[in-house]
Amino acid sequence: MHLTEILKRVWYFLWEEESIWSWLANLAIAFVVIKYLLYPGLGLVLGTPAPIVAVVSGSMEHEGNFDQFWTGGMCCDSICTDRFVQGNYYGNMNISREMFMDFDFVNGFNKGDIMILYSPKKAQSGDVVVYVVPNRPDPIIHRVLKISEENGKKYYWTKGDHNCDMGAFEKQIPEERVIGKAVWRVPFLGYVKIAAVWLWQLVF
Repeated sequence: MHLTEILKRVWYFLWEEESIWSWLANLAIAFVVIKYLLYPGLGLVLGTPAPIVAVVSGSMEHEGNFDQFWTGGMCCDSICTDRFVQGNYYGNMNISREMFMDFDFVNGFNKGDIMILYSPKKAQSGDVVVYVVPNRPDPIIHRVLKISEENGKKYYWTKGDHNCDMGAFEKQIPEERVIGKAVWRVPFLGYVKIAAVWLWQLVF
């Protein structure tokens, strides 16, 4: 069989044949193209190894409008006996209401959103960054509240807007663990990944 005939049959199988096997082959090709060509290429352009991430927790969610968020109480234990006001917490971090309102994603974002990332090299206080933590399966996406330097090395201190305090893993994060800065949000599209992971865990 000539090469041209083989190519014609492959083309017909992929783009014209209506069968489950053709659909599965197209799905596999799309996966390969996105994972090994599109995703790395986009990362190269944006200066980050992870140009697109799905939000898998509610730690950056806000309840109500900004004023409700700023004056709202934060639960800091499982039975909610300790409550703190968000605005007071940020005030203690030398971040005023006016300063916070100038931050990107001032109203937070939700579980299931997709975030587009850029190089974190110029990240500053108030920016939302993504970083990796040893022994945690998913990267963390939280807001930078402080940047410090020690022996010429930069460290980030972060907190989820919805959380009542910094976790131990959010303090003094080395610069090399920060893989991107969030610059754009696509609502709800991340549920595709969340559902896929759930189905994978259910099956396997």
